[in-house]
Amino acid sequence: MPAPIALTCGEPSGIGPEIAAKAWAELGATLPFFWIGDEGHLPRGVPTVRIAAPRDAAHAALSGLPVLHHPFAAAALPGRPDPANAAAVISAIARGVDLVRDGSAGALCTGPIHKKALKDGAAFAYPGHTEYLAALAGVERVVMMLACDALKVVPATIHIPVAEVPAALDRARLYDTLRITHAALIRDFGIQSPRIAVAGLNPHAGEGGTMGREEIDTIIPVLDALRAEGIGLLGPLSADTMFHAGARAGYDAAVAMYHDQALIPIKTLDFSGGVNVTLGLPFIRTSPDHGTAFDIAGQGRADATSLIAALRMAERMARARAAAA
Repeated sequence: MPAPIALTCGEPSGIGPEIAAKAWAELGATLPFFWIGDEGHLPRGVPTVRIAAPRDAAHAALSGLPVLHHPFAAAALPGRPDPANAAAVISAIARGVDLVRDGSAGALCTGPIHKKALKDGAAFAYPGHTEYLAALAGVERVVMMLACDALKVVPATIHIPVAEVPAALDRARLYDTLRITHAALIRDFGIQSPRIAVAGLNPHAGEGGTMGREEIDTIIPVLDALRAEGIGLLGPLSADTMFHAGARAGYDAAVAMYHDQALIPIKTLDFSGGVNVTLGLPFIRTSPDHGTAFDIAGQGRADATSLIAALRMAERMARARAAAA
């Protein structure tokens, strides 16, 4: 049995505390996890058990949400992030990383943060969670995967304007993305011979250069080099025909060239149950595929489906990594 999963609180004025409580109500002790945060930020009436160490989480989960207390400077007002709490949000993430790296936790699942609140309150120097985790781990290149039961998909470029994608999509970036994805499918998902489908950038994957040369100049040379290393790759494929059910049956994961090319299919297939997974870290990290939802915070309306899926995926990945060790 892997060590319990560490769930960081994220922004306490968002829906993070509410969905953590709902996840415990759904999972109980069947999937031990503990919440790193301040009990005072949880919804009223939620049973909690303060634990001294992660190893106590499994037993505590029989009675309430296991909480590894992490003090905050201020109360949490729904929908109104307080800059005074920014430093504690950041240090809760760092604490979770320490616990998963020393083996006290089997995986890290992160609650949604609000980047502006962290910048305003603590001069947070990173674009987001992923970059901060990479810095804590001392890793230069990581990869974002969005996953659900029907599809695992990786965007080679993420939060940049579409006009900048061709220049950003160089051979080194694509090579690293595919290598990291391949290694993670083996180590963290237990797929011994992964098949990865690779989308083209242009319509019809460039159609032999008549609709763009990125496939010829960048994508195909990278695929050929990786195939020579024994990596199973399909493509480049026309993105408009590679995500239907029949096509998905032929591969284990897909790599797309830009943000919407990757996220539209998975959000169409499973809008509520998608999970954000960071590949390339020395530890497992998942998170729900949504933000802080300040507009509904504190109203009891938040959907915990994505968080529950993230916790379940973290546990499966922890088991796969332990089996491969």
